[in-house]
Amino acid sequence: MADASWLSEVPQLSRGDLRDIRKFLDTAYRDFSREYGEMIEGFFDPLLTFLVWFEKLLLATPWWLVIAIIAGLAYLSSRSWKLSLGVVISFFMIGYFGMWDNTMRTMSIILVCTFMAIALGVPIGIAMARSDRVQSVVTPLLDIMQTMPAFVYLIPVVMLLGIGKIPGVIAVIIYAIPPVIRLTNLGIRLVDKDVLEAATAYGASSMQRLVGVQLPLAMPTIMAGINQTIMMALSMVVIASMIGVKGLGQPVLKSITNQYFTLGLLNGLAIVALAIIFDRVSQAYAKRSQRYLGGMDNG
Repeated sequence: MADASWLSEVPQLSRGDLRDIRKFLDTAYRDFSREYGEMIEGFFDPLLTFLVWFEKLLLATPWWLVIAIIAGLAYLSSRSWKLSLGVVISFFMIGYFGMWDNTMRTMSIILVCTFMAIALGVPIGIAMARSDRVQSVVTPLLDIMQTMPAFVYLIPVVMLLGIGKIPGVIAVIIYAIPPVIRLTNLGIRLVDKDVLEAATAYGASSMQRLVGVQLPLAMPTIMAGINQTIMMALSMVVIASMIGVKGLGQPVLKSITNQYFTLGLLNGLAIVALAIIFDRVSQAYAKRSQRYLGGMDNG
């Protein structure tokens, strides 16, 4: 009967073997971080310099000029006075309640992370759309990145680079980049084959088809991916504050540990305001580009 115990109990490694595996992996990663940590830090030094400069620029710029620029960009993207007015009111209220500096710090991180996610994600999405083999390799990685708990990202990054802005940026990008990759791939794959055949018939090269046909037609879908990437980056703000990223996340974390309800609520609402502004502006831009393309098709 003892031999049939596996029928009632899950077969598992002995504690000693499991401990040896954990010890081996932990030691290997620790040795790697000691050996290459400084070199990797040096690689990210230009990014850190840019982050610090951009944050100081936003903090040093007069509040009214920052609001005017953001409202102007919102209007150029959406052609909506209502949205621009909402931007002005939201940022004025953020400043009025004493959250201006933290909001600028958060914006600097989110904007840098979003641009880096786009710069990395769109080419990967294009490669996936052009090759089924690349898609079969990248898709499981994206599944892991999207389902892995956000806190888990912080462990290897902090072990490798310590506490600070760069580990926070890396963790945010890993967490937020999958949507822009997936939707770039999807958008390009959904482009009508007849349109591509017509472009080929007119003598367009592979690169000309990509730049002149596929990317413009896929832009609404790609913009939806960028929108989701921004939302996921903002959702990581509080978690990134645990490893020294300054901004709206730190007061929220402080309010959790010290049970300051109002502090957490106000800073949480500021994060929500940023999320809504980015969401509405990117959605409005995507709709305008779609209408523009629709008008070209009708013409």
